[in-house]
Amino acid sequence: MTGSVAMHMSDGLLNPTTSLLFVGVAVVGLAVATAKARGDLDDRTAPLAGLVAAFLFATQMLNFPVLPGVSGHLLGGALAAILVGPWVGALCVSIVLVVQALVFADGGVTALGANVTNMALIGTATGFLVATALKRFATGKVGLVVVAFVAALVNTVVASLGFVLEFAIGGDPAFSLGAVTATVVGVHCLIGIGEGVITALTVGAVAAVRPDLVYLLRGTTRPLELREGTPA
Repeated sequence: MTGSVAMHMSDGLLNPTTSLLFVGVAVVGLAVATAKARGDLDDRTAPLAGLVAAFLFATQMLNFPVLPGVSGHLLGGALAAILVGPWVGALCVSIVLVVQALVFADGGVTALGANVTNMALIGTATGFLVATALKRFATGKVGLVVVAFVAALVNTVVASLGFVLEFAIGGDPAFSLGAVTATVVGVHCLIGIGEGVITALTVGAVAAVRPDLVYLLRGTTRPLELREGTPA
């Protein structure tokens, strides 16, 4: 189980009723995100959203070890939210999850609703809320990458709690919920460190070149402060 939940949830971890329940949650959440995303998409953000989705797809196919026999990969919620906003970000992550499940069998089809709920909805919302709460510290390159790291770490752990809730509702009763919680959250704390590093490096790289494209920096009084050699 550890190896499975450290990545995408596979088929069979949740009973059919619970799987169907979270398909409904995912559909409602994505409907709201789609309606809200229209206000965030323009000639600048639409191409960036495509690049974010492509980057997430590529990086989610690459696993990094966290413990013997256990590996993880980028969830991408915080990264997407910081770069393109929570609504567009949720759609980017969802598109990646759907393609991976249907085309590459990465993540169960019956678990798709739960995976979208955890990684696209909970993950993106958590990452954006944390990043927004810490936005006042993102006034320079160091501050921005630290904020991105923290947001990604927290987003990963909170997303894992989504799985714990789903397992509590419709998981295999043969497994102790306490043991599952400790294992899943513990593993995702480690995965969150890798998530934080990747997110921080990526956000920092984009901000160094085009800080005006970073959604989190919208409304800041000195958006060009992140450029080296550019007068403030």
